[in-house]
Amino acid sequence: MPVLKVEDIMVEDVITVDSDVPVMDAVKVMNANEIGCLVVTRRGKAIGILTERDLLKRIIVKSRDPKNIRVRQIMTKPLIVGDPDMSLEDATKLMFDRKIKKLPVVESRKLVGLVSLTDIARYQPQMMKILKRLFAQHAPPKRLQKVVGYYVV
Repeated sequence: MPVLKVEDIMVEDVITVDSDVPVMDAVKVMNANEIGCLVVTRRGKAIGILTERDLLKRIIVKSRDPKNIRVRQIMTKPLIVGDPDMSLEDATKLMFDRKIKKLPVVESRKLVGLVSLTDIARYQPQMMKILKRLFAQHAPPKRLQKVVGYYVV
């Protein structure tokens, strides 16, 4: 089976917000789209990320007014990014090493997607469904039948 890459599971329609937008407006965008983060841009270039954790740590806990604070003041930066060609394993390692849950994906300095640890975790059960369907249609090689029978069927 080929190595799974970030581009295989990343979300391509990434919702962004300009760095000069008031935090309250960013929160409205997050709520309207039912998402937990926004990639922050300046002049069209991804420069940071605004997460629910940023809002809790830098607005709520400090009792700051989200109408008077700009996204650039509380976003997480510098932006840690992945590449669409990197393996899911490498992306997961990067996320664990940098203690992040969401990884913007950039190609040729352009934002092309976003992958989260949740996306990666969700993908595993999907792979199992695909494998079950394949093995129902095609008998696995004899040397793999025991393993397939134990893990997949």
